Amino acid sequence: MNDALKTNGSSRANPFTALLSHPFRPFFLLAGLYGALLAPVWLAVWFGALPLVQRINPLHWHAHEMLFGLVSAAIAGFMLTAMSNWTGTAPLRGWGLAGLVFLWLVGRLAMWQTEVFSPALAALADLSFLLVMSLYVAKVIVGSRNHRNLVMVALLALLLVANLLMHLDFSGLVPGLAPRGERLAINLILLLITVVAGRITPAFTTNWLKSQGSTGREVRSWPLLDRAALAAMAMIIVVDLVAADSLTAAALALVAALLNGVRLAGWGVWHCRREPLLWILHLGYGWLVVALLLKGLSPFVADLPASLWLHAAGIGAMGVMILGVMTRVALGHTGRPLALPPGAVLIYGLITLAVLMRLLSALGWVAQRWPLIVSGAAFSAAFVVFMICYWRILVSARVDGKPG
Repeated sequence: MNDALKTNGSSRANPFTALLSHPFRPFFLLAGLYGALLAPVWLAVWFGALPLVQRINPLHWHAHEMLFGLVSAAIAGFMLTAMSNWTGTAPLRGWGLAGLVFLWLVGRLAMWQTEVFSPALAALADLSFLLVMSLYVAKVIVGSRNHRNLVMVALLALLLVANLLMHLDFSGLVPGLAPRGERLAINLILLLITVVAGRITPAFTTNWLKSQGSTGREVRSWPLLDRAALAAMAMIIVVDLVAADSLTAAALALVAALLNGVRLAGWGVWHCRREPLLWILHLGYGWLVVALLLKGLSPFVADLPASLWLHAAGIGAMGVMILGVMTRVALGHTGRPLALPPGAVLIYGLITLAVLMRLLSALGWVAQRWPLIVSGAAFSAAFVVFMICYWRILVSARVDGKPG
């Protein structure tokens, strides 16, 4: 299942071979393509220009494909790549990686052709991707005795449960579960961001500051604060399952916003403001804090839409962090200097415009149509620019001649 590539020379000659040499390559490409596609399609559906023949509520379909199509592809690319570093094992590659990519593609086909696939077959096709990935990650982590990262197995398994909840609704077996599945998935992904960003953002910032002649002491982390922030995010998952939109959930979100805000403040964003590959990670985490703050304030501020935090979380925290991580990992894991390709900083500007316009649209201060169109266009354009700047990097062999 994890066939090694024959030689590095063959990967130079064959882009398909290079593409299957490391998980980040195909999954970042798929995330880029899907991110570019989803927003225009959804806008066309929303404004009635494209009749989407579905047995599924279009709003739930849109949320599902953002979470279990786009975000899941990005998670797979990052997690399966990072896991080989965490465990010291060879990455998934070759036919094994191709098989996992195939499962993701089949899931997308099933969700785009719901009038062709029966509810049971669509669920089987879509759920198989996270199921197989969860089992593979569990096997590698348990086999390497890397118990620190068992949390990743738990998060993947719970994402699978969230997807199952949505399919139980889509099939008509248990109507009304789709919103719970969506909320569970969003909270799980925010917890994943809290875990991963807490590891990589201060570490990357410290390393860069040292490379600039600093001691790196500008970056501060407090283990007790880290644990408290993670605990608050985990508690949000539980509370939202039983009492979503309650005052308890709002209060907990405010506590989580405070803890994560203090955490972020210690990571020294001001000191890396000249390095886009770093400040974008800080910005993504900042949107997580904003999302939590909006969620906590919504019951107390009459003019604050309850859905506002979802856009800050989805386009802001998830969208910004996905593009920030993909643009960095694709460079580092192909042996390239950690410097954005020419024009790639536009990616960050576009995704920031997308979230700001979406929030403006949701607030209702202006006519919804044009901010919504600008947001969707900017979101799509961010992923288009990513593909333009990075597709050759993702399908070419490492520049340093090393495998992967």
